[in-house]
Amino acid sequence: MRERIPVVVRGRRARRPLGARLLWGGAELVVTLGAVVLLLVAHQLWWTNREARASARDEVAELERGWADERAVESPATPPEEDRNEPSAEPGSDPAPSSEETRSVRVSVGGSPPRRDAAYAVIRIPKIGVTAPVAQGISKAGVLDKGYVGHYVHTAQPGQRGNFALAGHRNTHGEPFRRLDRLRPGDTVRIDTDAARYTYTIDRTLPRTLPSDGTVIAPVPYSSAHPAYHYAEPDSYLTLTTCTPEFTSTYRLVVWGRLTAIEPR
Repeated sequence: MRERIPVVVRGRRARRPLGARLLWGGAELVVTLGAVVLLLVAHQLWWTNREARASARDEVAELERGWADERAVESPATPPEEDRNEPSAEPGSDPAPSSEETRSVRVSVGGSPPRRDAAYAVIRIPKIGVTAPVAQGISKAGVLDKGYVGHYVHTAQPGQRGNFALAGHRNTHGEPFRRLDRLRPGDTVRIDTDAARYTYTIDRTLPRTLPSDGTVIAPVPYSSAHPAYHYAEPDSYLTLTTCTPEFTSTYRLVVWGRLTAIEPR
């Protein structure tokens, strides 16, 4: 007689109530959305800074190599001994300008306007450890999101009479102006170009104003929203602007300075 093997038939699992299923599905959705949000935050606060800072460093190095190459071409080799005393022009004619004279003209007059979104200078702020390219324009995609500092196109250029006005991110994308609020009167900002180094000395800060307060970048800067903050006479000014408070774009922080030194290259 064959032994029969018992067959066990399991009953169907009891279906969860609708409320429990909805609750479980909602919990999964919340966890998924939380993970996505964390990834977005990490991208904004870490990855964009990493990319932009690397791009800015490379651009600064490229600018400085280009300037060094230009100076090497402009500075001729020392002439042979027998040629040093020979006149460089016909008798009675005006002597040719020296390289130093030419350079001083370039410093005071300046060259053609930079191309839009092109980097053409380097800003250095020792107090807060900033070294970044300065590019023409303040577009987000073309300038600011690269970690560059942007030049307001209708304001003066470095060293010129008027107001050399700049903008930069305070958070994300390299955030070159993250610590701008730490600048105090007497701190210096250096602007390097192919022609010269321009040193500006900070003398005033407007902690908060409206984004519409455009007079802060006027040739003689002042705040239309806060009349106590103003200058009265023409000069060579520097204006630095960024968003405030941190991680918002509600207001603008403004730092002003004046040109105090020019070192021709």
